[in-house]
Amino acid sequence: MKSKRNLFLALIFLIPLVFIFSQCLTFSKQDPRGEAYAGSATCIKCHKEIYDDYLKTAHYSTTRLSDIHNIGGSFNHGSNEFYFSKDLKVVMEKTDSGLYQVAYYKSKEIRRGKFDITFGSVKAESYLSWHKNEIFQLPLSYFHSLNSWTNSPGFDSSHADFGRIIGKRCFECHASYIKDLPLETHDLKQKEQFDRNSVILGIDCERCHGPLANHVNYHLDNPDEKSAKYIVTYGSLTRAQKIDMCAVCHSGNKNRIIHTVFDFQPGDALSQFKETPLFPEPVDTTKLDVHGNQAQLLASSQCFIKSNMDCATCHDVHHNDRSNLALFSQKCMSCHSTANHNFCPEAPKLGAAIKNNCIDCHMPARASNVIAIETEGKGRAVPYLVRTHHIAVYTDASKKVMDYLKKL
Repeated sequence: MKSKRNLFLALIFLIPLVFIFSQCLTFSKQDPRGEAYAGSATCIKCHKEIYDDYLKTAHYSTTRLSDIHNIGGSFNHGSNEFYFSKDLKVVMEKTDSGLYQVAYYKSKEIRRGKFDITFGSVKAESYLSWHKNEIFQLPLSYFHSLNSWTNSPGFDSSHADFGRIIGKRCFECHASYIKDLPLETHDLKQKEQFDRNSVILGIDCERCHGPLANHVNYHLDNPDEKSAKYIVTYGSLTRAQKIDMCAVCHSGNKNRIIHTVFDFQPGDALSQFKETPLFPEPVDTTKLDVHGNQAQLLASSQCFIKSNMDCATCHDVHHNDRSNLALFSQKCMSCHSTANHNFCPEAPKLGAAIKNNCIDCHMPARASNVIAIETEGKGRAVPYLVRTHHIAVYTDASKKVMDYLKKL
């Protein structure tokens, strides 16, 4: 009888403890950005269809944990090697402990780095490897247009470089958050280090809609309320605020960062985060690179200057509309029509084809000046093509399209 009584008392004592500890475990999963953030997974309950569509977009997959199923390049024998010279090569290897890039000199292993994080998904992929609290870019990247491994952009083609440190600035556009640790100085050099457990991969919902903890809590408590509360919607922003929100990552890296853009919230002015010249010079579109300078290229277009268009006029970030030229062409023709007397003068020659492709003529793919692809061996340079956002008439591009149509 006494033992039963003791068991009963123990249960009464343990049940509250279990509840308390369970709450501690719940709170330990708090978003690393702070209590104001809910985490994108909380959006699924009410916005599952939008969330599922977003998982297919380039924004979502711009960073992800490296996995054999989501790395474009092959690990199969015969397709997993890159030669810097006849004696030096890097081999992609799959082992029980993970995926690795392994450098061999005269068949002897000299260095290896693990695939931990993948940057990019649409045109190319580069790979990052953790070493303690530092993170490094691996020497080989994968380019989809070549369907092969190549030397990572900007790397010396004479040797396999495992020493390029990746800093916070890279994550500011390729991820939603990473917490930097206090700087340490070694041999007069400061080491930029990070908390591994703080990384929020991809561009998540709260990067574009602001912190959502209050939004989630309110609508879970008030499920019948249909008016969105405590959330920034794209439509509520001014045109300048809309452009600034996208330009956080799509305006290049030439301007000095004066405050981490991880703190940028929709509605903020980008000038609070990036230093801008007091007396900016007229935009020279020939000096704007197609990779990264989309905001400036668009802003210099007559279509933008003479209308109220913004990024969402053509892009729906919740959907993967990539390569749907007919869809984008229809957006062009919502403004350019015979009724408005501004339709394409080549329309009679193009016939029905004009409905499917305004883009190749007026936003052609151009070679980037900041990203170079090098093939193995002698390091032959291959253009890295990105579609320009400076909407204009391109004679060379138009001729290619017209010549192609004549052959059909």
